[in-house]
Amino acid sequence: MSPNPLAELIRRLPELRVLTEPGDLEHYGRDWTRRWTPAPLAIALPASIDEVQAIVRWANDCNVALVPSGGRTGLSGGAVAANGELVLSLERMNRVLDFSAVDRTLTVQPGITLQAVHDASAEHGLLYPVDFAARGSCSIGGNIATNAGGIRVIRYGNTREWIASLKVVAGNGELLEFNRGLIKNSSGYDFRQLMIGSEGTLGIVVEATLKLTDRPLPSQVMLLALPDMDALMQVFALFRAQLPLQAFEFFTDRALHHVLAHGAQRAIDGEHPYYVVTEFDAVDEKTQELALATFEQAVEKGWVSDGVLAQSDAQAAALWRLREGITESLAPHRPYKNDVSVKVSAVPAFLHEMQALLTHEYPHIEVVWFGHIGDGNLHINVLRPEDLDEDAFIAQCEHVTKLLAATLKNHGGSISAEHGIGLVKRAYLESTRDPSEILLMKGVRKVFDPRGILNPGKLFTDG
Repeated sequence: MSPNPLAELIRRLPELRVLTEPGDLEHYGRDWTRRWTPAPLAIALPASIDEVQAIVRWANDCNVALVPSGGRTGLSGGAVAANGELVLSLERMNRVLDFSAVDRTLTVQPGITLQAVHDASAEHGLLYPVDFAARGSCSIGGNIATNAGGIRVIRYGNTREWIASLKVVAGNGELLEFNRGLIKNSSGYDFRQLMIGSEGTLGIVVEATLKLTDRPLPSQVMLLALPDMDALMQVFALFRAQLPLQAFEFFTDRALHHVLAHGAQRAIDGEHPYYVVTEFDAVDEKTQELALATFEQAVEKGWVSDGVLAQSDAQAAALWRLREGITESLAPHRPYKNDVSVKVSAVPAFLHEMQALLTHEYPHIEVVWFGHIGDGNLHINVLRPEDLDEDAFIAQCEHVTKLLAATLKNHGGSISAEHGIGLVKRAYLESTRDPSEILLMKGVRKVFDPRGILNPGKLFTDG
């Protein structure tokens, strides 16, 4: 490292906005995990691709590690800077650059929020369909870095399905352009897809062209109360067969307890162990009648105990809040989180094994879980008791995660469904990828980032 690398950065880029105040270092040096003490060298906020390239070249010359940063809503420690890295925040690069009505694409800078992308798409009568509760604060660059999914994967898929092209600054400062917005392109490797989900370890996304689609048909939202865990998949299979589903989300009674305590309104009387929020196309009266008939069929089979069909947009939003407000309601407890996935066909067996494991390993600790049952993605939140030391709590959770990773491996699942590996899950990567895959991944990383300056320590336990 240069004797004074920060002074050299400022000398090279006198117009670059650089922050060094303790409050800024803490704010930009961490994500939602809150498990590591932020200790970045400084925060750089470039306003152009040229400045990003110059920062990367400076980092190579001065041997300074970089942590790319978007909205920092991640839950795996992927945006943590705890070892003197320079945080490269892309929040100032937040504009819409172009819209093509013919191609139905929107070209944006990486710091733009997901909500702003939704708004810009709607202005043109179209939809960018990736969606989740953190839409107002997460950035498109971060979504791409983690291949974010969300609540409508069952209909639209993950982020990678909606990226037409990318511009990326590699670890040597070179600007690369991948796919150029083509629909069909069989001319060799698709590095665009390689970048998606790479967590900033291969390059820094500086521009993205997003695919847009038609706005969704009129829909209705239904909240269902279920008597037991086995009913989850039975209800999903029934509703998927009968209705054009947009989303199918579940949560437990404990999740509901926290959301209600956080200000949401109860929609179904009584206590029920499981709940589902589902949304489906409802273009005419016939579809609405079919939805009610499907609900009645589920009740008759004993799979559903009660339910409510939203009668207005406001009521639909209130029902969705019961699901989307869970993460925010749990945040004050600083939960230890697992974000896992299995094939949809493996969900029933995995749920039973997971529930048995969590009950045995956390006999006196509250566990709140919910997820996207339609795509096999479950979110597990372990809440630390007030009388348990944090270090002891983390150690216990990591022991259980090791057991959970082994269970996932038996079911062909993944330790990270949509939040990335980061720092939190790197010790469990081998439960998802075999050693030969990991070796190839490390080799790819070396090609795109020869000196290892991009988000080091993330994804892998070593180089």
